[in-house]
Amino acid sequence: MAAASSCAFTFLIIISLLLLHPISSNSSPLPQEDPEESMHIIPKSDVDFLEFPLNLEYLEAEFFLWGALGFGLDRVAPNLTMGGPSPIGVRQANLSPFIRDIITQFAFQEIGHLRAIKKTVPGFPRPLLDLSARSFAKIMDKAFGHRLQPPFDPYADGLNFLIASYLVPYVGLTGYVGANPHLIAAPSKRLVAGLLGVESAQDAVIRTLLYEKASMRVPPYEITVAEFTRRISELRNDLGHVGIKDEGIVVPTKLGAEGRLSGNTIAGNKYSISYSRTPEEILRIVYGSGDEHVPGGFYPKGADGRIAKSHLHNA
Repeated sequence: MAAASSCAFTFLIIISLLLLHPISSNSSPLPQEDPEESMHIIPKSDVDFLEFPLNLEYLEAEFFLWGALGFGLDRVAPNLTMGGPSPIGVRQANLSPFIRDIITQFAFQEIGHLRAIKKTVPGFPRPLLDLSARSFAKIMDKAFGHRLQPPFDPYADGLNFLIASYLVPYVGLTGYVGANPHLIAAPSKRLVAGLLGVESAQDAVIRTLLYEKASMRVPPYEITVAEFTRRISELRNDLGHVGIKDEGIVVPTKLGAEGRLSGNTIAGNKYSISYSRTPEEILRIVYGSGDEHVPGGFYPKGADGRIAKSHLHNA
């Protein structure tokens, strides 16, 4: 009787399983969604906001690659340039092994960013970039309101390169913060959140390295590192035309976290939340003109993508 009961119980289990999972010669596994393929299903309204950051990602990739290694995308990942022109005036910087290591990490992170964006949206060719010492010198002269003598050279040494690098990732991260509320698709938001995380980390590393030397005077100018960052941030605020969205590594105590600190390794508003910028604000800053219709600065022929081009066409 025990054996018969056991057989009956086993038979019932088999029948239950067959009912739940019927066997069919025509059955096949349900197709699994490819996460990379799903990222290509992007609403048209998201595409512009995802393509626009390519302008800054190209700039960062070239500046960091050349500064650390002495060559750029044309050698490391020529397919990502999509035939765009090589940057003007960029060259290898005189970096210590430690700083070169960090900048090299940044460089290859930027290559990853370019790949991630181009897997999601069509993208556009690398725009013409002016990364010459002369281009950076113009920015520094504008920040200080007079010509520095000798002209500022970002490639002269590690400290100068870090000060020049202070110009780059922060503008990009404020753009990602600004773009996020306008995105519709979850894949778009995931991508921007991921890009924002790394750009924010890069900016924090640069600011921390500079903060360590905040009171050091930058030779031969006898101007402190903190003053350089303050002047650069104030210039970006002026060019953006939308109030304070930028802060140096040392600020008045009332502007620090909870109004209690002057140290400012991470910039944020009164709630210590990242500032945001629109594409138009970013164009005003990277053009150095204060006008999204007037190219210049790092982009002598203007940035690319529908947003940037729409302003150039309406100049």
